[in-house]
Amino acid sequence: MPNPWWRVDLLQPYSIVSVTITNMGDCCGERIKGAQIRIGNSLGNNGITNPLCSEIHSLGQGATQTFHCPQKMLGRYVTVYIPRTEYLHLCEVEVNALVPDH
Repeated sequence: MPNPWWRVDLLQPYSIVSVTITNMGDCCGERIKGAQIRIGNSLGNNGITNPLCSEIHSLGQGATQTFHCPQKMLGRYVTVYIPRTEYLHLCEVEVNALVPDH
């Protein structure tokens, strides 16, 4: 599949500090290598042009890792995107954000 992506809509912008991802555990864990975590408020191009939080250089099969953004990132959409032809498999994604002030 060319340029696969997964996205969550948080329904409002949050200050996101990190994203924790659990890779699939039954097979093909290497497929996630090179995936990008993008955060922002745009749905343009399926959100893959939003600012980059982090890139997944390696994540073992069935492993869980927290990817920290270089600074707090304000965004409603969190997108995991692989910029090549590949299959995207995710077991779990957790968005770690600061509670908004009201």
